[in-house]
Amino acid sequence: VQLQASGGGLAQPGGSRRLSCAASGKIFRITGMSWYRQAPGNQRDLVASITSGGSTNYADSVKGRFTISGDNAKNTVYLQMNSLKPEDTAVYYCRADHIYYNYEDAPVVEAHWGQGTLVTVSS
Repeated sequence: VQLQASGGGLAQPGGSRRLSCAASGKIFRITGMSWYRQAPGNQRDLVASITSGGSTNYADSVKGRFTISGDNAKNTVYLQMNSLKPEDTAVYYCRADHIYYNYEDAPVVEAHWGQGTLVTVSS
């Protein structure tokens, strides 16, 4: 499974950006997708997640400003980021949780990561 993220770039404080991440390759079933971010010197933290059933979860720091959505048919997840702040500056990574069944018919769950896209919020 490969993930291709896009949409990063420069935004002004108070502005918006929309990130996209598409999964491709040998996909059996994706159970959920999520966005993480990592600022310089910091650990990678969860920003938002969405299950294949549509349940969402957000970090407190982005609630009310960011919206995660997904298109199961396209294996794509989006992150709409509004009211951006300088502290939102980070490399944003998408993640897909993928399940398949091996030759013994046992479930195998794997996490796959995209390459990261840089979002810079600055005037």
